[in-house]
Amino acid sequence: MDPILGFMGTTNISHNTNLMIAAAAATTTTTSSSSSSSSGGSGTNQLSRYENQKRRDWNTFGQYLRNHRPPLSLSRCSGAHVLEFLRYLDQFGKTKVHTHLCPFFGHPNPPAPCACPLRQAWGSLDALIGRLRAAFEENGGSPETNPFGARAVRLYLREVRDSQAKARGISYEKKKRKRPPPPLPPPQSVISSSPN
Repeated sequence: MDPILGFMGTTNISHNTNLMIAAAAATTTTTSSSSSSSSGGSGTNQLSRYENQKRRDWNTFGQYLRNHRPPLSLSRCSGAHVLEFLRYLDQFGKTKVHTHLCPFFGHPNPPAPCACPLRQAWGSLDALIGRLRAAFEENGGSPETNPFGARAVRLYLREVRDSQAKARGISYEKKKRKRPPPPLPPPQSVISSSPN
């Protein structure tokens, strides 16, 4: 049994939703196997790197819910639980985030080591939430009840981005898309009027 479906089966989602999930999983399997065989791949079911990461993230979040005290079902999960999960992940971070008291606060390349904590980088959290948001909806959740799209989660990500930008001296400004220059007007031919 697929680990995602196994996890979803343990939640308090109705029987019809579980059937929809199974049908969606079968469709996904059929689609990905036909696309891999048409592209010259072997007959095995090879998912993209993004899909594999999304599945791992979904399984990790499911494990987090099962280990939560008291255990949580996905249907009872809220934005607050997602924030709790993101804070839990901080302990596994690899990005040095300087505190206000650190002499290297605001320096992108500090000259010496410091005792500031390691955290999850904002970009990693942002990408994780995007994958979990998509996985929730692919597994039968409705966009209106998606805890990964909650306002509190968006505000938390914005706060993390801003605080890490200040602490590390790195701006996270959106890159402006370069637009191609407008086409030049067609050359106008000079019509000379000659008296006849």
